[in-house]
Formats: sequence, C-alpha cells, structure tokens
Amino acid sequence: MEMTRYFPALFLICSLSTAQLQAADDNEIISHLRRTESQVADAGNLSDNQQTCAQDINAVLREMSSSLAGLKVGMEYLQRDYEAKTKELDLLKQQYQAQIGELMSVKARTNNTENQVEDLKREREVKQVAFSASLLASGSGYIGPFDTQTPLVFRRVVTNIGNAYNPNTGFFIAPVRGVYHFEFHLHGHGLPSHGTGAILVKNGDIIFSAYEHQPSYSVNPSNGATLLLETGDVVFLRLWQTTRIFDDHYHPTTFSGHLVFTV
Repeated sequence: MEMTRYFPALFLICSLSTAQLQAADDNEIISHLRRTESQVADAGNLSDNQQTCAQDINAVLREMSSSLAGLKVGMEYLQRDYEAKTKELDLLKQQYQAQIGELMSVKARTNNTENQVEDLKREREVKQVAFSASLLASGSGYIGPFDTQTPLVFRRVVTNIGNAYNPNTGFFIAPVRGVYHFEFHLHGHGLPSHGTGAILVKNGDIIFSAYEHQPSYSVNPSNGATLLLETGDVVFLRLWQTTRIFDDHYHPTTFSGHLVFTV
C-alpha cells in the first residue's frame, strides 16, 4: 500500500531525469554540430583565401613577366640604338680624322705657298737692284790729284733699290748672281798739268777706264760696262793717279748701276 503510493512519484522522477539527460545530449550534439560547421566554414574560408592568394600571385607573376618582357624589348632597342650610335660615332671619328688630315695637308700647302710667296718676294726684291749716286754730298770741289789710284766714294745717293751700293765705302756688292750694267760720268776742267780720269774695278781687276786731258775748257770723260757678277762680287771706281775730278750742286760726276737679269 505504501509502495503503491510512492511509485508514481518515482516514475515521474525517472522520467524527468531521462528527459534531462536527453536534453543534455541534444545540446551537446547541437554544440558539436555548430563547432563542426564553424570548422568547415573556417576551412572553406581558408581554402578561399588560399585560392585568392594563388590567383593574386599568378596575377603578380604575369605582370612581372609582362614587365620583364617589356624591359627585354627595351634593352634590345637600347642595345640596337647603342650599336647604331657607336657606328655613327666611329663614322664621325673617321670623318674627323679625314678632316684633320685634310686640314694638315691644307696647312702644309698653305705654308708651302707662303714660303713660295716669300721666296718670290725675296727674288723680286733681289731682282730690283739699281743705284745712282753723285760724287759730293753737298757743295762743290775737286777730288785729287793723288800719286796712286784712289777709290772714289759717291756720297749723294739718289737711288739705291736693293741697298747694294754702300755710300760710305763706294762699293757695289752684287746681292745675286746675274748680269749688271754700270755707267760712270766724270767732269773736270782743262789744265796743262792734270787730266780727268777714273777706272771701273771688279774685285780689284781693272775693267774699263775713262780719261780726258786738255789744257783748257771742261772735260767730261765717261764709260760703261755690262758684267756677269757672282753673289758678293765688288764693283767700284778708282780715281786715276795724278788726275782730278770736279762736282758741284749740278752733280755732273756720277756712278750708276743696275741688275739686268739674274743667271
């Protein structure tokens, strides 16, 4: 009787305990499923991230490959341009060297031409040889007589092209080998004791002479000669011994010469 009264209560407790256990198992299962779903989702997200990363890497690699290809093309272009510039530079160097050579040749020809011009100028100057002088520089008077032949110095120079005549010594010195012509004119007064005369001398050798002697009036002996002279030959006049010559402001006593042509 006593047991019968307590049995429904025990059954209710067992039912509640079983329900509680069942509910606990369901909660655990649900929690496990949620964790599993979360892990699966995380795994999916990781896979997606990995796939996205791989795609990004592939994109970067493709971009780098494209950039490298572009750089390679650019390098090839620069290489070809460098080679072309190098060839152009070599050509310019060759042209420059050729121009330098031509310039040196022109300079040499110019120097040669200048030397030829200077030679021609000197030759022209040498070919222009002429002088004319009278005996006294000023005033009037006699020269002589002397007991020996005496060199005459014609001091008044009116022409001395080429400066071959020296008015201090009376010497004409040939500046170049050639044919020269000389003339001398003398003036004097007739005297019974003295004549008027002079001698044309080449290097100490007597070439020609001019002499005149009379007791009164004026005398005017003269002479001339054409001579082949070597460079440095000396031509001058000597007063004939025991003679005298006269000169004044009219300059009647003269000595002249000039180069006819070179040889």
